[in-house]
Amino acid sequence: MVRYLPLILSGVLLNAMAQLSLKQGMRQVGHFDFRWENFVPIGLGVASNPFVLAGLVCYVVSVGVWLLVLSRVEVSFAYPLLSVGYIVTAFAGRYLFQEALGPMRWSGIIVICIGVWLITRTG
Repeated sequence: MVRYLPLILSGVLLNAMAQLSLKQGMRQVGHFDFRWENFVPIGLGVASNPFVLAGLVCYVVSVGVWLLVLSRVEVSFAYPLLSVGYIVTAFAGRYLFQEALGPMRWSGIIVICIGVWLITRTG
């Protein structure tokens, strides 16, 4: 199972890239209220934003990669490795969007890293 780690991690990274692209797209669209009169203008803004579209493409490709993973690896091994995406997006959020990484988030990242390490030892 460990030999499939590159495939698993590519799916995880595509998923993280999707999140980051969607975040950037929505930063460009800006804050909006969920009101009926906003549906068309905001919907068009979201649907035409290149970052949102790139994020959706990344999601579609990541699902394809994940289907390959699930056809080859035990789900109890593969699924917990999705948490690597939390680590990637936390660091990317910090450096791309200047989001805070306080002590509690760092502690969570360390716990996730230990968990991922333990899971990869079982494969």
